[in-house]
This record gives sequence, C-alpha cells and structure tokens, in this order.
Amino acid sequence: MRAQALVAVAFAAALSLVGCSSGTPAASPSASSGASTAPAGGAGGDVGVFTWWADGSEKVGLDALEKLFKEKYANDTFVNLAVAGGAGSNAKAKLAADLQNGNPPDSFQGHAGAELQDYIRADQIEPVNDIITALGGSSVFPQSLLDRLTVQGNIYSVPSNIHRANVVWVNPAVLKKAGITAEPADLDAWIADLGKLKAAGVSAPLSVAGTWTQVQLFETVLIADLGVDEYNKLFAASANWESDGVKKAVAHYAKLLSYANTASDGDDWPGATDAVIDGKAAYNVMGDWAVAEFTSKNKKDGEDYTYFPVPGTKGVFDFLADSFTLPKNAKNPGGAKDWLALIGSAEGQKAFNLAKGSIPARTDVPSSDFPAYQQSAMASFKSDKIAPSIAHGAAVSQAWNSDISSAISKFYGSKNQATLVSDLAAAAKKNAA
Repeated sequence: MRAQALVAVAFAAALSLVGCSSGTPAASPSASSGASTAPAGGAGGDVGVFTWWADGSEKVGLDALEKLFKEKYANDTFVNLAVAGGAGSNAKAKLAADLQNGNPPDSFQGHAGAELQDYIRADQIEPVNDIITALGGSSVFPQSLLDRLTVQGNIYSVPSNIHRANVVWVNPAVLKKAGITAEPADLDAWIADLGKLKAAGVSAPLSVAGTWTQVQLFETVLIADLGVDEYNKLFAASANWESDGVKKAVAHYAKLLSYANTASDGDDWPGATDAVIDGKAAYNVMGDWAVAEFTSKNKKDGEDYTYFPVPGTKGVFDFLADSFTLPKNAKNPGGAKDWLALIGSAEGQKAFNLAKGSIPARTDVPSSDFPAYQQSAMASFKSDKIAPSIAHGAAVSQAWNSDISSAISKFYGSKNQATLVSDLAAAAKKNAA
C-alpha cells in the first residue's frame, strides 16, 4: 500500500541511529511463552501500567482498556500508574528516574518511532516478537509499521493506535461572527481569517496550551511551508534548519501566535480544546484525541464542531502512534504480556480507539465500527503522504525533542525569529546523526 511505503520513508531517518532492520523479524527464543499460551485468566498478580493518560478523553480511553483487561484477565490486577501531563512531558521524567533506579513498571507507554531509541540504547526494554507473532504479525499490522518498531531483528513495542496531529478543530458558530464560511486554502488565508475574527471581537481566535502543544503547532506549519518531502528531510544529518523554508515557517508561526491566547507552560491540551467547545476560540490545532473531548461534552460532529487539516497540509497525515513496552526486570512480566496482548488485540484496539479518538494500528478492525471522524482518518492514512510528528516522538529522539521544546518555549517569550532559527539549527547539529 502507498501509505505503508510512505511510513517507511518517514521513519527511516528517525530510526537510522539504532540500526533499523527491514523485513519480518525473526521469532524470539521465548516465542513459546508468548501471549497465545498465557494461562486462562492471566498470569496473576499486580500489573503496573505507566502512561500519561491521566486526564480528559485520554483517561476515558485508558478506562475502557482497564475495564476490558479486568474482563479478559480476571487473575490480574491492573495498577494505574498514570502521571498527568500532555504528550508525557511530566511522565517521561519520572519514568526515566524509575528506569535508572531499577524500578521499572510492568509496561510503559512510548511513542512509536525515534523515541524508542533512548530505551533500546539504554538496554531498558525487552523484545516483544512473540507477542506480535501471537497477535497475527504482519497479517494484521502494516509491515512498514512493524519495520519501524524493529531493531536488529527484534520488535520492541506493541502499537495500540495511530493518531493524526495536523488537525484544526473548529467552532463554526464563532466563525459566523466574522462571516467566515470556507476552509482556508493555505496559511496566509488562515491568518487573514484570524484577523477577521479578531476584528469581529474574538480576542484570541486560536487557542494553544503549554510548550508541547506549541511544538505540535509549529511542526504542522513546517509541513505546510516546506511540503512533506522537505519536512521529512529535516531529520537527516545533512538537514538545513536555516533554510528560507524554515525561516518562512517561523514567520508564519509567529503570526499565528499573535492571534492566540496567553498560555502557561503547564497548561494541558484539554483546556485549549475546551476553549473551542465553549466558544472562546474559533480554532485549536490538536491531535485527534480531541474528538473524544467533543464527544464527552455531547457536541455533534458537523454541527457543534468541524475539522480540517492545518491549512497547507491537505493530503498529509502528520503521524504518531502510542505503543507499549516490556521493560527489563519488570516485577510481573507475565502480567505485562497479558496487557500487551490485550492492547494489541482487535477487541482491545476497537474499545480503546473508540474512546480515545484515534484509529487502530491493526488493519482488521472494520472502519464501519467507528464514527465519522475516525472513518475519515482511516481513509486519510491509507491515501495521504506520511510525516512523522516531532512533538510526539515519531521523528526525533527525546533529547532532540527536548532541545526543540526549549527553543519553542524561549521563542514564546521572546518572539525573536532569528534566535529560534539558530536554536533549531543548533539542536539539529547536536542530535542528528
């Protein structure tokens, strides 16, 4: 499939540092102890699962999985180790300390892609080939996605979902105040609409939250101004982060922020999405986990809210995926394998993604089981060009992400475009192979 080939291109640079292997991984020596041979009712004992799904619709998705886990594995006791903080900004710091101190959870959430480099290099996670094989392997997961989770013949996490990051969530009632009826064709047209809204009395037409949401907004602007192919090249060793295209994106980004609310670094995404729901803002750029936030507030798709790709990114799927690992020295590896088997199953992915707003990583879950937005996302993923997310660990390592986040945070205060460009270039020089 075209989309699968493009995923491979998007992730090739991201995982080149860790010797990404192509092709079907060899079965691990422990395949006979995989998910398919787990005791009926589960291995037993506490199963500590570490995520950053502590609030909003993300918690709703985790709750759906916890309920199903209790039904399927009655011998196991789910222990929720969630730490609040969108995109894992707070959770990752605690997780790093726990892993360093030899106190790993039984399984932890990680973004598929370059973010896994850190754990693999530190020898902190085990291969999960046996679990992927028991779940159906490449017959149910796109081979290109499995390739991007594979290092030297081993798969290191089980994907639970696929998200799209380049989505603008819209309150049409607010747009009516400025007579806006059409989707903007590009960033300049969108900025013009923001100006109309401001003139019509909407004080902050665009809502943002803390730094990671600003990084996500900026990555979508990069995609819009560079195009998906040039954007994907940014993560190679020879990338030029001081190009005219990057400078143009920084200028557009600065203009967009001039129409946004004032946010603190600790502000999380639900508040920014709720600003659109409540009519305080017209637009919010957020991943499609936001759809569950609208649903939780009883808002109707096409009436109370609409959505479109960030202007200039139509035909591009800004990709991220959540996945779960098997840490080395986990207290209950059998229970962890039960958890991984559940989140990778068709039933688990349907329950979770219906609640969270994402789409299944598996290809055998019918799109007809999902509401309108997810059906549109499934179709887009099959046909659109793929770009890996910076903010959500698909494109860059945690260290690189941290440096980009620091540059974006500094810019939010200074608004110095030249400094942001130089900071981004320095981050790439420091982190790119």
